[in-house]
Amino acid sequence: MHRPFDESVRPHPTGEAPGPWYGSEPDPAQVDPVVLGALLDRHGWRRRGGAAGRYARWTPPGPSVGGTSLLVPESRSFPDCDDLLSEALVALARSAAPSAREVLVGLTLPSDEVRWWRDVPQGPSGTAAWTVQEQMRAAARQMLLAGALAARGRAGYYGARHRRQAHASLEGVLVGPAPGGRSLTAFVPVAGGRAVVVRLHHALQAAREATDYQRATGGMEAFDQAVELGVSRELTEAVIALVRGSEGARIELAWSPAAGVPEGCAPVSEPVEFSPGDLPALREAGARYLQDEPSVPVRITGTVIRMRRSGPRGPGTVRLRVLAGAEVPHIRVALEEDAYRTAGHAHLVGLPIRVVGRLESRGGFRRLTDATHVTPVQVDDAERDRLMKSLHENLDFFEDACGAGE
Repeated sequence: MHRPFDESVRPHPTGEAPGPWYGSEPDPAQVDPVVLGALLDRHGWRRRGGAAGRYARWTPPGPSVGGTSLLVPESRSFPDCDDLLSEALVALARSAAPSAREVLVGLTLPSDEVRWWRDVPQGPSGTAAWTVQEQMRAAARQMLLAGALAARGRAGYYGARHRRQAHASLEGVLVGPAPGGRSLTAFVPVAGGRAVVVRLHHALQAAREATDYQRATGGMEAFDQAVELGVSRELTEAVIALVRGSEGARIELAWSPAAGVPEGCAPVSEPVEFSPGDLPALREAGARYLQDEPSVPVRITGTVIRMRRSGPRGPGTVRLRVLAGAEVPHIRVALEEDAYRTAGHAHLVGLPIRVVGRLESRGGFRRLTDATHVTPVQVDDAERDRLMKSLHENLDFFEDACGAGE
């Protein structure tokens, strides 16, 4: 394929400072022109002709003032495809448009996009108060975490359960700029993160439908059913945080064009909107989830990291670092005198204990009640040495003395 003389790429003049893309440019040999075109279209670039079936010419969003222009081949079947793609990527990297950065992120890291938008007053020259920016980011983080929790399992209220795994699943997420504090985009890698976005997609739609039902009928049954689709107290709290202080909020999801549309989802996801008028229903649902989530019978193995009781004898409370049996990092357990003594002896010789009880939802699933069958657990020599070393390094935290309970 040969480029016509009147439709060349318009690079920035020599010596012009590069735009705000500081990452490595994607390898042109690895870029699919169809994916690049889909990303340009998604982020508002305008297609302005080109030879049909051969290449397309794209210009940035906004008024045309003689900026970057890209020639993108329709496929890899033309001999100078790599040259065209290389020039297009250089032009994108030099562009100051936020949309150019978002296109490059989508090419560099195949990812699904989650975009939040809030209707908030603008300051001078489109600026936003620090608190507005922080509220947007905090609410977005809460919402992604709610999706990650739902991907681990369904519950009306998670508390401390699954948090470590949920946070770990979000470690690769990238965040785009939020000009004016009104919008924010998260790029969730398809590898390892798609399940989170799919679950969030279904949960948001279910939350919207349940809210409409509650506002129309006053009934909360739809919120009970929505738990199976991923709605939880964590999600309702995230939506409330996003909407609070605004005239309304919108969440929009877009699938990675490189990975395609996930099963059970529409190719184009309609934005989900919430307004201040939805907050009472969402608050009522969150309180309902908190109240109704039952305690969980568990058998936990953990290491004792703290002990307290009100005197030299009698019952006491121990704090365990959970090794197995529950998706929480730590729990507190109230023990009778004999069980408390067993836990102390196990700790002193570097052994974890096993205990049976019920993980209570009150307090976020951080407390074990009705504890029985407290027994030391044998471990191999290497693990025992590690536990003993931890004991000696943290003697200040091992308290079998008088003092207030936790």
